[in-house]
Amino acid sequence: MSKPTVLLTGANGFLGSHLLEALIKQGYQVVVLKRSTSNLWRIEHLAGQYKSYDVDSQPLEQAFEEQRIYCVIHTACHYGRNGDPVSQIVESNLMFGLRVLDACLKFEVETFINTDTFFNNKNFNQKYLGAYTLSKKQFVEWLQLTSERIQVVNLKLQHIYGPKDEGNKFIPWIVLQLKQNVDSVKLTSGQQKRDFIFIDDVVSAYLIILERKSLLANFSEYDVGTGKKQTLKSFVKSL
Repeated sequence: MSKPTVLLTGANGFLGSHLLEALIKQGYQVVVLKRSTSNLWRIEHLAGQYKSYDVDSQPLEQAFEEQRIYCVIHTACHYGRNGDPVSQIVESNLMFGLRVLDACLKFEVETFINTDTFFNNKNFNQKYLGAYTLSKKQFVEWLQLTSERIQVVNLKLQHIYGPKDEGNKFIPWIVLQLKQNVDSVKLTSGQQKRDFIFIDDVVSAYLIILERKSLLANFSEYDVGTGKKQTLKSFVKSL
């Protein structure tokens, strides 16, 4: 017996691509929202195993009209690393999420699993708060406001690493330097502490939430990490 239908945003991203593969392997029917211009290199091997809609050329609600969506897993985001306009970051991280949420409420989707960031934890240094984290925080506030009408699970992810990550991120970049056996890598003293968690462990958290969501309240929030922080220096030494 096949499992119910899950709608996934950001399926072509680092986290989303691993989630898509895991959901398919677990027997879920998966619907993907993407752009017609999305680069699908991470999920090419899964072609034909999921259904997709291009939100830039098809009405967003079409995905909800054509099949009964049981749960939405929202991973799509915009980091704004390249000096992109604030309006573009807000459009991706807040407005797009709200449009998906509106469709969930209209079509009575049971659960909305949101992907949040550890940068929004209360004990994190707020000097890192920028357009990305602010827009993510505002979206969570909207989710809290609507959680009487739809079950919401907000997952604050710690520092994820693993295959298929962007090559310009810190960990893939360090790994590349080590593979190339460079003489030295210029770094800071590396005393900043992070909770590093492997991508497969993060995916397992989403799967557990899906399987046990009936045990959760209307609004639940979890940190997804190992529970242990280490310095960047010690992590690089381990690598």
